[in-house]
Amino acid sequence: MSDSPLVLVDGSSYLFRAFHALPPLTNSHGQPTGAIHGVINMLKNLRERYQPEQFVVVFDAPGKTFRDDLYSEYKSNRPPMPDDLRSQIEPLHAVIRAQGLPLIAITGVEADDVIGTMAREASEAGKTVVISTGDKDLAQLVNDKVTLINTMTDTLMDIDGVVTKFGVPPERIIDYLALVGDKVDNIPGVPGCGPKTAVKWLTEFGDLDAVMAASGEIKGKIGERLRDALELLPLSRELATIKLDVEHGLTEAELSPNPPDADALRTLYTELEMKTALKNLGAAQDVGETAAVSGASTPAEPAAVAARYSVVSTEADLASWIKKLKMVPHFAFDTETTSLDYMAAELVGMSVAVAPGLAAYIPVAHAYEGAPEQLELSVVLDAFKPLLEDPARCVVGQNLKYDMSVLARYGVSVGARLHDTMLQSYVLDAAGSRHDMDTLAQKYLGHTCVKFEDIAGKGKSQLTFDQIELEPAAHYAAEDADITLRLHQVLWPQLEAEPALRAIYEEVELPLVPVLSKIERNGVQLDIDMLGEQSAELERAMGEAEQKAHDVAGKVFNLSSPKQIQQIFFEEQGLPVIRKTPKGQPSTAEDVLEQLAVDYELPRLILQHRSLTKLKSTYTDKLPLQVSEATGRVHTSYHQAVAATGRLSSTDPNLQNIPVRTAEGRRIREAFVAGPGNCILAADYSQIELRIMAHLSGDAGLLNAFEKQLDVHRATASEVFDTPLDDVTADQRRSAKAVNFGLIYGM
Repeated sequence: MSDSPLVLVDGSSYLFRAFHALPPLTNSHGQPTGAIHGVINMLKNLRERYQPEQFVVVFDAPGKTFRDDLYSEYKSNRPPMPDDLRSQIEPLHAVIRAQGLPLIAITGVEADDVIGTMAREASEAGKTVVISTGDKDLAQLVNDKVTLINTMTDTLMDIDGVVTKFGVPPERIIDYLALVGDKVDNIPGVPGCGPKTAVKWLTEFGDLDAVMAASGEIKGKIGERLRDALELLPLSRELATIKLDVEHGLTEAELSPNPPDADALRTLYTELEMKTALKNLGAAQDVGETAAVSGASTPAEPAAVAARYSVVSTEADLASWIKKLKMVPHFAFDTETTSLDYMAAELVGMSVAVAPGLAAYIPVAHAYEGAPEQLELSVVLDAFKPLLEDPARCVVGQNLKYDMSVLARYGVSVGARLHDTMLQSYVLDAAGSRHDMDTLAQKYLGHTCVKFEDIAGKGKSQLTFDQIELEPAAHYAAEDADITLRLHQVLWPQLEAEPALRAIYEEVELPLVPVLSKIERNGVQLDIDMLGEQSAELERAMGEAEQKAHDVAGKVFNLSSPKQIQQIFFEEQGLPVIRKTPKGQPSTAEDVLEQLAVDYELPRLILQHRSLTKLKSTYTDKLPLQVSEATGRVHTSYHQAVAATGRLSSTDPNLQNIPVRTAEGRRIREAFVAGPGNCILAADYSQIELRIMAHLSGDAGLLNAFEKQLDVHRATASEVFDTPLDDVTADQRRSAKAVNFGLIYGM
């Protein structure tokens, strides 16, 4: 046998990536063809690169797999496949088979399992294997014979590459995936455990079993979450493990491509109107190829844009670029800083773009050993300030609020007209996808951006931007501005074509950007002493709850250990089993404890202890640590482009989630105070959804409540619980509120 590798193609990965990366092409009959174009081109390029004697394309088969039997919620979060994608699967399979390529899809397992089995068989036989995929799960298959290639980014991943990308070797990838979980596939994992935490635990303890055994040693909220997740972690590991013993039925000879069926291909290419493929087949006939994209003719892939990026290092260069910026109707602008925290970030450089592919980076503070001479920050700011503050200018950015907040600390108050590609994407399709630049570049431009980790590294050794060498830093920064401008050129015409969406963007979202920037920089004041007192009180209450739990159990036990709780509840005290885990053990999940707490004291005490622990670790202990040394206040970040409903979200810290249902939680809110001569004002819509529902439904009860200016939730509670209006409790009102909104939203 020759030395050419066995190439295994993750066809399902190819299909989804091509569908989302390329424009929505159709033929003249309206049949979607974009994903077919993309996959066929990627397969062609892969074969030309490796010229393998053995080449197999593997797809997921329709229907459930053994993982659905293991866990009924597996992949339940995934939205249904778009019809425009589903309709392309059968003709794509037909083209691949007509090209003579082996294609396989096996029911009951996933493409990953078929690929894993074939890779194992080949590597054990001493053959080199190349797996073409964008799926991180397949990193567990890498060994000295098996390599991954990502054709979208043209990157190879061997054993060292897996360690560089994930922080753990291939043999620990399954444990890594089990800990991190997967929201898309709905693998539970440990809530809040990100890649860095998973790598830290696996590095410190060895493997998943060792991490689970040491869960009692891990402190803080993440340790609590790990302990809560212990009973599901073995399942997460099983779901993440690629099956290596699938009976695929292909012989050695069947791994090699056959000669293409020219007649079948000619028919398929003609139906799909794949003109270039027909020419390559030797049938250079005009089939009237029409690639309809929003009514316009578009090539099968976005046109490549030649990048002409430059570094501005002299005042003459700077003056030349300022002149360019003044000559264009709008320009893209981006800052590079030392931190994602806008209150601590220091400017390292700025980038601009004036046309697709034409961008520049102006470094001011790269400070690594041997860094070249750069312009003074004051000189650059003096040049840019008149442009950025001029209301006659137009500046395009991606998440401009961050840049505005950073610039404000340097005395630059952005007053130019704004366009923000993140908000453009959000308004066009709030629930469609993420709105970060990397995602948008792939979705709308078919472009893979250089990622920060690619130039800065990962984990504890990750460099801040001022420590990155100028050449890679300049390309990364200039690309950010370039892609922002190109995204604007794609997204803005779509908004202009939709007057209602354009109004939301121009009249609601954009004017909010400088307002939120100012609110964030103002921050909120905390009474640190009050929080300290509350922490001490919570500590005492936790101790009392723990002691009572030990007394009721008749023994000392770990209140965070599902295994110990399981033994005491169901073996020693005979509590009823509400639900079982996928492995058949009695569950001690939070909702189970809540049901048991209605009738039994011990689960009630455990829930009380957990609630107190959460308040202490998340709020009374943590909030004082988040106070800025510069301002003495807490500065959150408000996100416009996250919630599909249009609401803001808040992070670092989350100021929208301060507890209110318990007395201890309400006391934490008391620690948010106004300075002398000021007050805190709360403003909210007055039950706006229910007012709309009253109008639409004509419901007599709702109309009566609003006409008499009653609290509608209290009025509903009065009816539901047959209680006089004035006697309705807060808990009853809360239950009635759930009923009201549940009815609106389809309960």
